[in-house]
Amino acid sequence: MNEQVCSQKKCRNLSRADFLGLAVPTFAAFWTMMAGYPIYRYLLPKPGEGEAQSKVGSVTLGAVGEVPAGTGKNFRFGSTPAIITHTEDGEFHAFKAICTHLGCTVQFREDTDQIWCACHGGCYDPTSGKNIAGPPPKPLEPLKVAVVDGKIVVSQG
Repeated sequence: MNEQVCSQKKCRNLSRADFLGLAVPTFAAFWTMMAGYPIYRYLLPKPGEGEAQSKVGSVTLGAVGEVPAGTGKNFRFGSTPAIITHTEDGEFHAFKAICTHLGCTVQFREDTDQIWCACHGGCYDPTSGKNIAGPPPKPLEPLKVAVVDGKIVVSQG
């Protein structure tokens, strides 16, 4: 009876070479999908990421004296990290604190008077946000700063 079933389905013996010829590409395809899926998920924007940022119109940071001249401070602008600098001439400048190289969070370094990315050593000018050293390809995204009733108000640029 087995011979009849085999002859009707045209079955044949599978050699080792034939088996490996099917198994290796199948394994490679599954491995590629398993390795590629996390990369794919990382590159996709998070759900609602753009919506949360657009809902924030402005942020009040506090009194002018909380950010002395020659210093900087990181803060949250909605779901985005941001940075404000207070230059020696009394001007405030704010930027989104996302390095344009690989997206790390930047910080202000008082010893060099620069905005600095610790990931790969990128440096930005604290007054304009322009990249001045390291691998960042573009300047930081600016935000508007106003002093209202002695308080620092940062809003979308």
